[in-house]
Amino acid sequence: MVTINELTDEKLMLGYRDGNIRAFEQLYSRHKGGLYRYLLRSCDSRAIAEELFQDVWASVIKARSSYEASARFTTWLYRIASNRLTDYYRKTGKWDQYIEQADENSADCPVSPPYKQPEHQSDINQQIQRLLQCIEQLPLLQRQVFLLKEEAGMKLEEIARSLASNREAVKSRMRYAIQKLRLCMQAEA
Repeated sequence: MVTINELTDEKLMLGYRDGNIRAFEQLYSRHKGGLYRYLLRSCDSRAIAEELFQDVWASVIKARSSYEASARFTTWLYRIASNRLTDYYRKTGKWDQYIEQADENSADCPVSPPYKQPEHQSDINQQIQRLLQCIEQLPLLQRQVFLLKEEAGMKLEEIARSLASNREAVKSRMRYAIQKLRLCMQAEA
């Protein structure tokens, strides 16, 4: 017999659609951290991220009766999140800035790999803080693509569907994001 922990996200959502509250709790548990980090790193403030986070989960609850497993659950979930971010940026008048910065180019340069030895922990913590600062500096669309890949583990095709974009645009934004992160991290070295 399969336990609830072993069910796919899609089966959990279908179970939730059919009235299984534990299925929703499992989905929430699996995705709350990645979704929250994605929203937090994609907007202006913690308060906005928390509001958007609640709104995304409220949308999941509201849409449960009409849910169909036509795509991966994460694709569907992050599509809702991306739509909420888009709504937020349009509502606050920052949409033009959001779009204008999306595909800026930058130089490519290498990043040093992190170390796992305890004596390097301080350096690792500083690198993590620097990386988070660099992520915050990315243009918003590039930041979204990067976070969907890294936080949600989504593939380019899934990211494209989540953002209502095409694969090539997503691939380009990912490339630019990585280039900018490398440049930013190297500038601190």
